Amino acid sequence: MLDIIYQDEYIVAVNKPAGMLVHRSWLDSKETVFVMQTLRDQIGQFVYPIHRLDRPTSGVLLFALSSDIARVLAGQFEEHQIEKIYHAIVRGYVEDQQTIDYPLLEQLDKIADKHATREPKLQDCITHCRPIAQVECPVEIGRYPTSRFSLLELSPETGRKHQLRRHMSHIRHPIIGDSKHGDLRQNRGVSQYFGVSRLMLHASQLVLSHPVTGEKLSLVANWDESWQALVNQFGWQNAAIELNMHMME
Repeated sequence: MLDIIYQDEYIVAVNKPAGMLVHRSWLDSKETVFVMQTLRDQIGQFVYPIHRLDRPTSGVLLFALSSDIARVLAGQFEEHQIEKIYHAIVRGYVEDQQTIDYPLLEQLDKIADKHATREPKLQDCITHCRPIAQVECPVEIGRYPTSRFSLLELSPETGRKHQLRRHMSHIRHPIIGDSKHGDLRQNRGVSQYFGVSRLMLHASQLVLSHPVTGEKLSLVANWDESWQALVNQFGWQNAAIELNMHMME
C-alpha cells in the first residue's frame, strides 16, 4: 500500500518509496511493481502522472485523476508555478546559502531518443541551496580521520534530469548514496558505519495552486525509516522537527 498524503476528486499525491519506479520502463524490464499501477489498483481509478522522481529518490509524487486536470497541472510545472522543496544529505560541510547557476548537458533518454541524430544541448539549470545542519563523525571513510556531512534544503528552479544530483556533484558535495554522480567510497562508508545505503534525496514538499479551486496546496511527505535513522545518528533531531514545523505552516 502506498502512503497517500492528499486526495480529492481531481488529484492524488503519494509519498513515493525509494527504489520504486513511477511506471513501466524498458530499462527495467524485469521490474513488476510500479507506483502508477499500484496507486491505480489501490484507489480503483486510472491516474495520470504529472512529473517524475528518479527510482532511488523518495517523496511527493503528484497524479491527476483526469486528462484535463493533467494538462492544467503540466502547465503549472512548465511555467515554474509549482514550488519544489527537496532535502539531501551530502558529503562535507556546506555552511553558506547559495544559488547554483550551472548549465548541464541534456541527457537524452536511452529508449525514446535512441534514434536521435542531434547533439545534446547545454541547458540552463538553477538550484537554490540552503544548509540546515552539519556534523563531524569520528569515522574514517576517506583520507581524513573523521567524516563530515551536511543536511541541505534544495529548491530547483528548473527540472533537468538528475539536476540536484549533478549540481551537488559539481560543487564537490555529492549526495550520499548517489551511485552515478556521487562518491562511491563515501557511499560504502555510510552503509558500513551507519547502516544506510539508499540515495539520501527526498522530495519533501510541493506547493501549488489547486487546478480547480485555485486554493494554495502544500503537499508534504515525511522521511522514511532510513532517513530518520541517519538523522538520529547524526544528532539532527531538533533540526528535523523545525523543518517539519516550517513545512506545516
